[in-house]
Amino acid sequence: MQRIEEKHLLVTRWTHWVNFPVLFLMIWSGLQIYWANDVYRVGALHFFPQWVYSLLHLDHSLAQGMAIHFFLAWIFVINGILYAAFTMISGQWRQLVPDRKSLVQAIKVTLYDLGLSKEMPPQGKYNGAQKIAYTSIAVMGAGSAVTGLAIYRPIQLSWMTSLLGGYPAARTEHFLLTMAFLGFFVIHIAQVVRAGYNNFRSMVSGIELKKEEAADV
Repeated sequence: MQRIEEKHLLVTRWTHWVNFPVLFLMIWSGLQIYWANDVYRVGALHFFPQWVYSLLHLDHSLAQGMAIHFFLAWIFVINGILYAAFTMISGQWRQLVPDRKSLVQAIKVTLYDLGLSKEMPPQGKYNGAQKIAYTSIAVMGAGSAVTGLAIYRPIQLSWMTSLLGGYPAARTEHFLLTMAFLGFFVIHIAQVVRAGYNNFRSMVSGIELKKEEAADV
């Protein structure tokens, strides 16, 4: 037997699906901008070799990248503010913010996902790993907005740029946050595929099918 259970509210789903393509395109356009001043390296090698830019058609498109990036930045910020406000007002933050048990639960979830443990950790609406990950993403989003503003308007917002350690530091922080988002994308999509269609459907329709244990006769 299965029962229908509400999982994700409408506002949560809408802000999620708006954020996903917006963030992806912001990373894409951000790399178009970064190509013009590719300063970071891994040892003696560039973080992104020229063939990566050429393969993804990210080179020689600085103006396009800037136009797309700065336009989508406003959508990203407004969408983030709406999500944060709704989460606070509705009380949903209580289910998302990590508690004192979350770290231990996250370790157990990781061991289970890696096949190093056969014991399924306790599963609520969000497990410990999800609480830490989703809260971290919200903080990263705010950090990306702040660092982005600091390097976009370093003169007008000189106080903000200074608080972040100066223009080079703010640019490095913005870059590292972008790389963290890319890592999250890969892990998040892999986890969605692993969890199956029922979990994906809950973020589309808001409902999830739960198995009911047979009653003792």
